[in-house]
Amino acid sequence: MPDAEVAMRPPDLLRPRGSNQVGMRQFNERVVLQALRVHTSLPKAELARLTGLSAQTIGLITARLEEDQLIVKQGRVRGRIGQPSVPLALNPDGAFAIGIKVGRRGAEWLLIDFAAQVRERHAVSYDFPDAQALLPAIAEHIHRLRDGLGPLAVRNVGVGLAAPFLLGGWHRTLGLSKAQSDEWNQMDLLAEVRARTDVPVSFARDTVAACVAELVGGRGHDLKSFLYIFVDTFVGGGLVIDSHLHTGAHGNAGALASLPMQSVRSGGALPPQVMAEASLWELEQRLQAGGLDTTAAYDDRALQPPHAAVTQAWLGSASLALAHAIVSSTAVLDLADVVMDGSMSRSLLQALLEQTRAALAQCNWEGLWPPQLHGGRLGAQACALGGAMLPLHANFAPDHDVFLKAA
Repeated sequence: MPDAEVAMRPPDLLRPRGSNQVGMRQFNERVVLQALRVHTSLPKAELARLTGLSAQTIGLITARLEEDQLIVKQGRVRGRIGQPSVPLALNPDGAFAIGIKVGRRGAEWLLIDFAAQVRERHAVSYDFPDAQALLPAIAEHIHRLRDGLGPLAVRNVGVGLAAPFLLGGWHRTLGLSKAQSDEWNQMDLLAEVRARTDVPVSFARDTVAACVAELVGGRGHDLKSFLYIFVDTFVGGGLVIDSHLHTGAHGNAGALASLPMQSVRSGGALPPQVMAEASLWELEQRLQAGGLDTTAAYDDRALQPPHAAVTQAWLGSASLALAHAIVSSTAVLDLADVVMDGSMSRSLLQALLEQTRAALAQCNWEGLWPPQLHGGRLGAQACALGGAMLPLHANFAPDHDVFLKAA
């Protein structure tokens, strides 16, 4: 098995010409690829205008990218004057990446193409992950997805792994033994996965990866700065400022689950955290107490009889907790927009958005400017999708700090 340094190299097929930094595609080529990713398709003249590069430079770059099979020509478009233009677009088969989400309730594997479209998906559910079973399964799915590409397998640029920093955290809340908790909290998950594959692997916190996906493929097209909230088994989030992901000193910015719900009182018990109310785990517990199927928390049954009454009660408390988190974050960050998504059904997300907006309207905003609350566009697959975008970004985007530094 190759060592970590060798394993982090991109495939030879995509290694750039004339670069003294291994794995780095020439900057101007990356700028052109990013413009095509944002705008879907553009003729050369428009590429030159948007990038500030000369027409001659654009011609040379696009010829090289077409030779590398990273871009393709589309059908001619006849304008009102002059010669018809030929739009250029990313070649979906130009590169591939694998995204993995390891969560407290399930794992997911996605294969995406160069246009960030999902080609294949596998998922497994569990009460809590068993490391001895899950780690081999992670490697098996990586190799199955890569090898399934056939001759295009050489264009797989890597794997992005998305998981909670402390998968075994809050073990008393989850009803886990200390041994179960310690197994995950003491594990270097990234190192364990790298040791099982020769495919380059990078890591991001799960909700940060979801934020990446929203930034690239969702509301990030319209919003430059926003707080991102993702309601999963536990709630979490991320932070985007000026179209850049900000991860903080420890990579933990946007960890809304840990935000206290009230001030600490001298000699008293620790105040509850936001995750105690605004998490699908809490909805699961309420459903279980009512003798109902807990998996309904993640699908359309949540708002249907006999689950609806329990879900409505959860919505009331979850929306108040989320409103508290949004007001607190606004006081520190002064952001104009908040994006909320989650691994629940779209109908439940819409209900949560509506009730959170109502709760925000009742908050004390004196001295603050209330932000707009938007629904996310990617849903449950956001974490795995964001994970898959990490290696694509590392190999082809112009700004290394837009998402994350290499692990």
